[in-house]
Amino acid sequence: MGKTREIFQTLPLPASAIGPFRVQFSVSAVCGCARFCQDLEMATVKQNEAKASLDENKENSPGGGIGLEILQIIKESQQLHGLRHGDYQRYRGYCSRRLRRLRKTLGFKMGNRHKFVGKKITVEMISDNRYLLLVLMEAERAWSYAMQLKQEANTEPRKRFHLLSRLRKAAKHSQKLEKLCESPSVDAKTKLEAQAYTSYLTGMVEFELQKWKCAMEAFNKCKTIYEKLASAFTEELEALYRQRVDEISPNIRYCAYNIGDQNAINDLMQMRLTGGGGGMMAEKLETLITQARTKQAASMSEVEWRGRSVPIKIDKARVFLLGLADNEAAIAQAANEETKEHLYETLLAECRDTIQAVREELKTEAKQRERSSDAENGKVSNMQFLHSYLSYIKLCTLVKRNESMAHTLQAKLKEPEGDESKRGARPQDLIRLYDIILQSLAELSSLQGLEDDHTFQKEVALKTLAYKAYRCFYIAQSYVLVKKWSEALVLYERVLKYAKEVQSKAKGMNNSFKDLPDVQELIAKVNAEKYSLQAAAILDTGETVDVTIPQPVKDNTPLCDRLESFRLDPSLVGKHPNLVHFPPDFQPIPCKPLFFDLALNHVAFPPLDDKVEQKVKGGLTGYIKGIFGFGS
Repeated sequence: MGKTREIFQTLPLPASAIGPFRVQFSVSAVCGCARFCQDLEMATVKQNEAKASLDENKENSPGGGIGLEILQIIKESQQLHGLRHGDYQRYRGYCSRRLRRLRKTLGFKMGNRHKFVGKKITVEMISDNRYLLLVLMEAERAWSYAMQLKQEANTEPRKRFHLLSRLRKAAKHSQKLEKLCESPSVDAKTKLEAQAYTSYLTGMVEFELQKWKCAMEAFNKCKTIYEKLASAFTEELEALYRQRVDEISPNIRYCAYNIGDQNAINDLMQMRLTGGGGGMMAEKLETLITQARTKQAASMSEVEWRGRSVPIKIDKARVFLLGLADNEAAIAQAANEETKEHLYETLLAECRDTIQAVREELKTEAKQRERSSDAENGKVSNMQFLHSYLSYIKLCTLVKRNESMAHTLQAKLKEPEGDESKRGARPQDLIRLYDIILQSLAELSSLQGLEDDHTFQKEVALKTLAYKAYRCFYIAQSYVLVKKWSEALVLYERVLKYAKEVQSKAKGMNNSFKDLPDVQELIAKVNAEKYSLQAAAILDTGETVDVTIPQPVKDNTPLCDRLESFRLDPSLVGKHPNLVHFPPDFQPIPCKPLFFDLALNHVAFPPLDDKVEQKVKGGLTGYIKGIFGFGS
């Protein structure tokens, strides 16, 4: 009934809405839900008990002392119970359930359901590592609740007070764990891990309180302990400790910056642009970098592009343009493709926001122009030219992003196919990317203020030809896969035509044009593919000539009459296969004999008069007696 009570408590319906159906609902649905919850809980308990037994085997140190793999336990629990997807509420529920199971197993219950009786774990009680695990789970439960409140505090600022309370509670439990680990029966490794865990949670509390110096000291202590542990154990544990050190490093540098270390801002920017500083630090790093750029942007008044100086009056545009060079440099130095993709998306998002701010100013400027009588209709305004410049940056970034993705797919196309169940890269994927690039280049050529810039238009047209050549090449590759040799050969010739045209036009623009794709490599690749295509086409033709395919013969004989002979008949797999004669032909069969019973008319039956009882006439008296039953 405990589970039934919990189900009723979680129902969102009021009591008045359930009233008419209370008896029926509690008897049928609730009992079924209770049985289901009971089975589910039993299965979960069995699974966790099995895992707990494994944990006990690995947590006891070989030296005979009590040991607890603190970091390994919390990392595995977090990954298996919600934190892989940032679900802190699910992890908090897991910690509560595990605490209840541990108290029940150890016989360490806090009273009963009617009365609470507080108990404290002392150093003398540490004869089993599950007592340490109990305190660890209490700290993790408080920490997970704090992180849940941190997510909700973005929309409800009042929850920040509750967040700080839960973080302090987690730090208090971790200090209790550290004191319990001072017992002589606990091994040295567990003591060090408990100290590092306490320093980490203490640093989190000070970080949220913005006490940067205290937080930095706590994080540095935690980092030092984990680095020492990483150098003393196996590779698997070393990777786990190194991962923890990487998580702490952004917090340390952020604290150093807030204390006054100006060199830390460069480390933070590099860490943010190389994919570090995730989780709690991501938003803080973005805010910090924006603030630093805002201070520098005060001195930026104009920008020069395509021979024209444009004044910048919008602060958002100043901040974006000031950080543009840093972002492009970070993209060029990105460690992997995933980080590069993330940086491109961040840059594009900032660019879109800046363009939106400029559009709002353009609307205001358009209204002012309508009111003024001396408006110059022919000349593009500075604000419109700034909008064109920002649009140019956005479109060029899109081209570079898609070109980077295309290079990644090209490398995957050259790799041999491994697992057949996984979908590999195909030429059609590259065709789509080059379509997007060509669309961006078409938008570039139609930007306002650049219609009369012939050099710019020639550059865009030349780049369009180069990407058309690449797109045409991968269309030909897709035709090769389906053995359409003639179509692929024609497309290869078109690729050579585009590439040679690009080479001839680019000779006079070497100094002024940048980021032009290399078409010389494409020409060499096309020539090699042409020879391969011709050889494959000849082999494919030879194979088709050698194979003798029996020609279908038109014959209306059904299949049941020609089972002994093989013949190609396409109609057999069609909608009307000729299998049997239908309707079937008439065949003579013997008739069923007719029987007529004629002998009965000539049979003389024996007389039965002696066996029939003669009726005696009794008159009126006999009739009356017969009525009243006197005569029977």
